[in-house]
Amino acid sequence: MLSMACLAPCSCSAATNTKPVVISQSPQLARWQPFVAEASRRFSIPQTWIYAVMDAESRGQTTLNGRPVTSSAGAIGLMQVMPATYEELRAELGLGAAPHDPRDNILAGTAYLRAMYDRFGFPGLFAAYNAGPERYEQHLQRGRPLPSETVSYLEEIKAAGISAADMDALTGKSRSKSAPEIPSGQSLFFLRNGVSVTGPNGQLLVPLGSERARSGRPDRR
Repeated sequence: MLSMACLAPCSCSAATNTKPVVISQSPQLARWQPFVAEASRRFSIPQTWIYAVMDAESRGQTTLNGRPVTSSAGAIGLMQVMPATYEELRAELGLGAAPHDPRDNILAGTAYLRAMYDRFGFPGLFAAYNAGPERYEQHLQRGRPLPSETVSYLEEIKAAGISAADMDALTGKSRSKSAPEIPSGQSLFFLRNGVSVTGPNGQLLVPLGSERARSGRPDRR
């Protein structure tokens, strides 16, 4: 993920107590709606989730200082996809040679989101998308703390107001009994000691309602 100092402030900061805005209405994000809609249909991932990740990853920007948006770890484009991962997905998805192409980058990032959802469920997919599936697996199995970057990342995702109900609306299914509703007023993510992610010890995150339950740069994508 790009350094937040390089990009405009998030319009849905978790630091405020205001109701989260509909981030898809942000001009920087709304212009990618046709590609987001295509990716959502193709991989059965809610548009709200795609927008939330895009906002946290790139703020909907494709260039920075006249160059394609690229993180210090080499992640590229709107969804900040690693080159090696893009190459793996390129043939499978029929993508072009340029990983920073907006449409292809959104498709690749959404395909990866789908893979993380299939493996970790909601909301664990977001931690795995940012920290990497192996690092997240280590957290779940051995309690290894997630990188502080991932903790901040999850705060941004939470502030976007996404929920498991977004997937239900997309698929037309009711909530699974194995994925209980999050009571009103509770955080999307919890620490192992039960303290909210916003607490002073916000490192060991355990997703609530997940199917399973970056820093020294993690193995992300």
